[in-house]
Amino acid sequence: MAGTETRILGFCVCLRWLWHATGEELATVYGMLVELSITNVGVIPHTTVEFAPGFTCLTGETGAGKTMIITGLKMICGQRSEPAKIRAGANQAVVEGVFSLADVEPQARQQAEFAASEAGAQADENNEYVVVRTMARQGRSKAHLSGRTVPAATLAQFTSPHISLHGQMDQIAMLDPQQQRAVVDSSNPTVAQCWKDYRAAYRRWRELDRQLTTVSSTTREAAQEVDRLQFAIHEIESLNPQPGEDEELRRQIQRLQDVDMLRQAASTAVAAIDGDPESFDDHQAANALLAQAEHALAASEDPVLQAAATRLAALLNELGDIAGELTQFHAQLDADPATLEQLLSRSQALKQLTRKYAPDIDGVLQWKAKAEKKLAAIDVSPAALQALREQTTQAAKVRDTAAKALTQARQAAAATLSKAVTQELAGLAMAGARLEVVLLPQQGGPYGAEEIEFRLAGAPGEPARPIGQAASGGELSRVMLALELHVAGSGGKTLIFDEVDAGVGGQAAVEIGKRLAQLARHNQVIVVTHLAQVAAFADRHITIAKSISEDQRAVSAVTPLEDKARVDELARMLAGLGDTDTGRAHAAELLAVAHRSRGSKT
Repeated sequence: MAGTETRILGFCVCLRWLWHATGEELATVYGMLVELSITNVGVIPHTTVEFAPGFTCLTGETGAGKTMIITGLKMICGQRSEPAKIRAGANQAVVEGVFSLADVEPQARQQAEFAASEAGAQADENNEYVVVRTMARQGRSKAHLSGRTVPAATLAQFTSPHISLHGQMDQIAMLDPQQQRAVVDSSNPTVAQCWKDYRAAYRRWRELDRQLTTVSSTTREAAQEVDRLQFAIHEIESLNPQPGEDEELRRQIQRLQDVDMLRQAASTAVAAIDGDPESFDDHQAANALLAQAEHALAASEDPVLQAAATRLAALLNELGDIAGELTQFHAQLDADPATLEQLLSRSQALKQLTRKYAPDIDGVLQWKAKAEKKLAAIDVSPAALQALREQTTQAAKVRDTAAKALTQARQAAAATLSKAVTQELAGLAMAGARLEVVLLPQQGGPYGAEEIEFRLAGAPGEPARPIGQAASGGELSRVMLALELHVAGSGGKTLIFDEVDAGVGGQAAVEIGKRLAQLARHNQVIVVTHLAQVAAFADRHITIAKSISEDQRAVSAVTPLEDKARVDELARMLAGLGDTDTGRAHAAELLAVAHRSRGSKT
């Protein structure tokens, strides 16, 4: 048996070398997720996984940490972080992903690059984007895109155009009619455009219909609002306040109320500078004393004293200017009680406006401008109401026309999708099963004039029933894979499947492996699987193994497998026979069969 195993293993390795040497497959596949680093997530203290183009499978015993890899992928894709997933004893967990958009489908690449540029993030010197998600045990998680702090939602906007995550929860979501509608609408560019046109038409009609309802039911309220606005605008216009007038009045009133004190202060200051004119003695005045000092210093030939004299001369000029301004200020002071009363009356009138409309006159004028604009927009005349009715009717016609076009496009897409998925199901060990995508007419709503329902018939002659009633877990997994083969078959995406083969075994598992390999020709495919039949079709095999560290803690390690190590892992997955020659022989044979099947491009 050992000799048989050796020959089969050698044949397998030879086939594998030939497959990659031709470059026929890997030349046409794509790689978007380049690397994933995880620190302190679950049982993983730290690991780095490098992802290659094509089909990569992740395997390992239950509880080894495969789920933590998926958790890390979900985190960098902007999904909700769960502090409970932080490794025991650690205060935070960090997940880092490196993405390349070079081979992403052009439209998806543009969407991702736009999301990054909106956040101020740019690719690095390797033309790659680095996404980091930090999850704290206490406090908020943080997200970074190429060094820029961003909301988690931005990571979702960046990754969603080119990364799809499929797990068992996605199977449940697939039972939702809204999800089924989304699959149909994304399966065909014509449907996508018709859906866009209908959505715009529906929103326009809905907006006008709401306006019509509001105007029709609130005509009296609108008339009252017109009266209120007209009264307020007239009240403000009658006073004709000027910008900043309230502050200027405050200053004038304060000056008039303090006129005696201001006069005394100005007179005292002028007398100190120029001397008291009533005493005819100005020898002690400031300018006289400074003039004496300046004359004494100027007479000296010493440059220091002359410089001081020059500065004193400047001070004398400044004092003269000040004395003149104070004299003019004194002369202009008005003690007329009538003027004060007039200013007080004007100030009180302006305060009435500021109490009603804004804290100050500038705010009152701004309120008036807004009120005039609002008043101009209110039209309660019968002609305006009739014009709004006509606009709403016309918008409804546009909506109905768009709805018909959307229905026709969906009917064509549904027929194509039904046929394509049914054909794929035949190759996924569900021969005779058929998927029917049924359009159920309904009153026009936000999503069109029909509901969409996926129905499955398990065998010829059986009636098709809603997929949630007709499909088992394994069948639902295969339907999801068949849908993805049709929708993502054009390539340029990263598709991540978390145990999409749950509930499947035998020949069905082999067919799933074949289809995943087919999908990986033009997409990067990453699969978490427990089935050797699926793992055997992968281009690259990575295993996650859990062990107990010296401090008696669970530790998971991620290891790429090659040749014999991969055969051993497949043997373990087949029936726990990894330590036997029989198990390894069966695994090597399965690997050889998978490579032959891939070589036939089935």
